[in-house]
Amino acid sequence: MLRSKANIEVLEGFLSELLFDDIKILEVLESETDQDSEADKFNRVDIKVRNSKEEILMIEVQFNNELDFFQRILHSSSKTICEHIGKADPYSKVVKVISINIVYFDLGEGDDYIYQGKTVFNGFHNKTALKLNLKQKKTFKKEYPSDIFPEFYIIKVKNFNDMAKSTLDEWIYLFKNSAIKSNFKAKGIQKAGKVLDEMKMSKEERLAYDRFIDNRRIALSQLNTARLEGQIDGEKIGEIKGQVKTYFNLIKKGRLTLEEAADDLNISKLELIESFKKYKLDI
Repeated sequence: MLRSKANIEVLEGFLSELLFDDIKILEVLESETDQDSEADKFNRVDIKVRNSKEEILMIEVQFNNELDFFQRILHSSSKTICEHIGKADPYSKVVKVISINIVYFDLGEGDDYIYQGKTVFNGFHNKTALKLNLKQKKTFKKEYPSDIFPEFYIIKVKNFNDMAKSTLDEWIYLFKNSAIKSNFKAKGIQKAGKVLDEMKMSKEERLAYDRFIDNRRIALSQLNTARLEGQIDGEKIGEIKGQVKTYFNLIKKGRLTLEEAADDLNISKLELIESFKKYKLDI
């Protein structure tokens, strides 16, 4: 689900909740061009994003199970840095890399389910954190060296107790249970739920769902065409009435909400309800 370019909204939602920021994906990089092995292609996603500070970040998401996993993510983040700086570029062009690792196996020892790792320079004697100087802060728009160095997140899915106390927890619940609850509110989580439902379908269910999507698109197209034309002959009225009934039935069966149907048609909920009343359809 997270690897698919069709699910940008899902990936943006997860990253925004994890990083407590408004993340916009600029590019999902092609695995075949920048990764060495088949395992890399399947288990790693490289993403170029922009955060709310207009900073460009490189994010990699990994899933695979290896004994030397810590060494792997260190190597991978270093490689990503090297791959995204030109040979003639100054070191100031080094991009921030965030390594997010979703693990379903025992990695190290610890009973938490989310771990964050940063490079922090503390004084050997006074234990105070080293900051950038004023000129560096002004040039790089950063406060600490840790804002430049790679950052690591490890999500130990098996350690999660299924008690979703935050919107980020809602995502961990999804990763563990391949499901969401109706009251979840995390960014992108409801779209993720729909994607998961599609992924779980049998071949027959998938064909039926594809037919449903096609019918929905046809209904939308015909209704929009009729609205633009402004004049509808008798034959067209019957056709449009049939499409109105299609939307009505989809709502009745719980496949669409009134809000989603109205958004589809680019009209208000009130206008949609009036359309149903026109054809004696009681919502």
